[in-house]
Amino acid sequence: MNRERQLAKAFVELSDTYAPEFDPLHLFNRLVHACRGLLEVDAAAVMIADARGSLKTMAATDDGAAFVELLQMQSGRGPCMDCFRTGEARDVPDIRTERARWPKLAVAMSEAGYRSLHTVAVRLHERPLGAVTLLNADVGALPDDDMHLAQALADSSALALMHWSTEPTRGDDVITRVQSAIAAKAALDIAKGIIAENAGVSIGDAGRLLTAYAARHRVSLATTIRNLVNRTMPPDAVVGTRAPD
Repeated sequence: MNRERQLAKAFVELSDTYAPEFDPLHLFNRLVHACRGLLEVDAAAVMIADARGSLKTMAATDDGAAFVELLQMQSGRGPCMDCFRTGEARDVPDIRTERARWPKLAVAMSEAGYRSLHTVAVRLHERPLGAVTLLNADVGALPDDDMHLAQALADSSALALMHWSTEPTRGDDVITRVQSAIAAKAALDIAKGIIAENAGVSIGDAGRLLTAYAARHRVSLATTIRNLVNRTMPPDAVVGTRAPD
């Protein structure tokens, strides 16, 4: 399987909250194995914060990675802890250079056969929920593309976690959601027509005016469309938005 197919498969598996076997344990297990399979790393682990803000290891590709996570949780120190607190990625190309800062972590990693560590936050709309640890047996920074991909995988997992439900999905749930999407698209087409006629612009420009209005007033596009179609908001309110480029 080529890389493009591997990427597609990974993101589908992480986002498929409708799958009968989906649960958080499967989700995080898929996340760490996707990281190891797609990135230039030898091991991966993921921690998620509980209601009190304490991080818990949810999945790891091997015991060594799990131990590295555990050590950071117990000590409250380490790049993964910093990543979780700030929401910013951390890159430690050679753990030996950090012996003075994290002596126990440096020893534990060396004993487990790892020499470099990289971490990205598991976040939901910039809110950190946890952190993914990426470990390598060799020294060196993780390529920028791999760091960006790791972040995308972690963010996808956070979104999937928020959409997960303990209630089994019924067939009519899917139908309802699909019909809602179709209805929303129909309303959007009507709203575009109203704006296009009122402003004398193309349908494409009308759509951009609607999006610009919603963004400028910090309201959802769906709310803007509903108000326009229900005639609780005049077209002039949208037409008055800065003309699209």
